[in-house]
Amino acid sequence: MRPSKRANDQLRDIAFERNVARYAEGSCLIMAGNTKVLCTASLEDKPPPWLRGQGRGWVTAEYSMLPRATHTRTRREVTSGKPSGRTQEIQRLIGRSLRAVVDLEALGERQITIDCDVLQADGGTRTASITGGWIALRDCLDWMHQRSMIKNMPLRDSVAAVSCGIFNGHALLDLDYDEDSNAGADANFVMTGKGSLVEIQATAEGATFSDEQFNEMLALARKGIGELSGLQQAAIK
Repeated sequence: MRPSKRANDQLRDIAFERNVARYAEGSCLIMAGNTKVLCTASLEDKPPPWLRGQGRGWVTAEYSMLPRATHTRTRREVTSGKPSGRTQEIQRLIGRSLRAVVDLEALGERQITIDCDVLQADGGTRTASITGGWIALRDCLDWMHQRSMIKNMPLRDSVAAVSCGIFNGHALLDLDYDEDSNAGADANFVMTGKGSLVEIQATAEGATFSDEQFNEMLALARKGIGELSGLQQAAIK
């Protein structure tokens, strides 16, 4: 039995709340069990300096965790002068995942920044950021389309992410903190709504894992992301 009492292939309760940030061109609060992440999309009518004059835009991301998102207060990274290595790695993952489904040339010479702020953390904050970040990005692009800033929606597909792990010898879907912190192996899967793989991050924490166990996690991830994609589509209607 999982600590969360869920079935091995069961997602946490997932909910999306759109348009929660008044001034952002797109925004979404994603709630995955006890994990809550606020995702906002901000449009700049110019690309980053290194991309100017190339006729295409850019999608990037920033990630941060509020000081009391966890059981004890975490010092704000701004006080240290730079983001941690973990934060930089997560930011790049979110950015890569969202760019994978965007036609950057159709976006034009503009940049969209997806800010992912973790309000409450109980595992899976990076995967929730990708899943909720896509909705914020989609709403930002829709905002642009309604104002004739772009002719066609530059989105090729949806994208979502979920974690899986090996816990007590069993493959589990969508780990919360208690499961993740005690898992023998854990992995993050990013996939499009059509089922194409974008990225996989897999690590043996306490013990190595076999091809069979990896394939079990991949099958769980496909099931979970299929469900997440359906929830995303329902949320934007």
